[in-house]
Amino acid sequence: MSEAPHGAPIKTPGQLIAAVIAGFAVPIVIIVLLAYYVDNSTRTGAGTDSLSQAEVTARIKPLAQVDIRDANAPRVYKTGEEVYKAVCSACHASGAAGAPKFTNTADWAPRISQGFDTLLHAALAGKGAMPPRGGTSPDDYSDFEIARAVTYMANNSGASFAEPAQPASGAAAASSAAAASGAAGASGATAAGGASDAGAAQAAAAVAAMASVPQAAAPAAAAAQSADASQAGKALYQQVCQACHAAGVLNAPKFGDKEAWAARLKEPMDTVYNYALHGKGAMPPKGGSNASDADVKAAVDYMVSAAK
Repeated sequence: MSEAPHGAPIKTPGQLIAAVIAGFAVPIVIIVLLAYYVDNSTRTGAGTDSLSQAEVTARIKPLAQVDIRDANAPRVYKTGEEVYKAVCSACHASGAAGAPKFTNTADWAPRISQGFDTLLHAALAGKGAMPPRGGTSPDDYSDFEIARAVTYMANNSGASFAEPAQPASGAAAASSAAAASGAAGASGATAAGGASDAGAAQAAAAVAAMASVPQAAAPAAAAAQSADASQAGKALYQQVCQACHAAGVLNAPKFGDKEAWAARLKEPMDTVYNYALHGKGAMPPKGGSNASDADVKAAVDYMVSAAK
């Protein structure tokens, strides 16, 4: 048995030179390609962006922000649609937590039948899973803007409520300033430990409510009274009284709360009128307005009739 002779793959000097060059060139090309791939990869390790401009700016950003506003500038009120989209749609768009779904006439019909005042009272004071004012504060949205949102939702769901009357521009500026000072006072009291959280919140709400009273309410109420005394009482309530009575600020009897009003109505109506005209407790005379005595009595009658 014979074996075939083995031949060497490299037989000439040229083949040897080519093999040597290939032995060096091929690994170098592979290394260059790997380096290029790694260098152009978008993968980043954890914490590699900690020194980026955006991250540095976020870390050194001051905690407090100063928002400078012109106190004398007229307030621009948001429309009902804007308030709905910003606040109310969170629940009413889908009907979450039992909220009547927007444009669903079946959900809204029993509520609309109770009247606009009842709907507004529920929006301001809260009802069921809905917090007062939808979880906002008077600094965020005024009672007028909340009323606009209620009107917008109800009218798109089968109602035909009239657009709420816009308050005087001066009252809005006073409301914002007083609410801010009330919030600052409540914050200082908490830091000093001199007042309870509930008392501070109630005091701030009272300051905001009193400041929202329109001082120019008398002419409008008087004009309404000349046409219909009951309408004048309703108008004065919406402009002045609901600032406290809608939410029961500082123990004011809530609008429509029969139990709260029962204790007051044990006294003669002349006594109740006298409280409204001359003030009682935290309530200033005539609610802080310049309304006539007749209009104030008409507003009392309007609130009493809703509690019977």
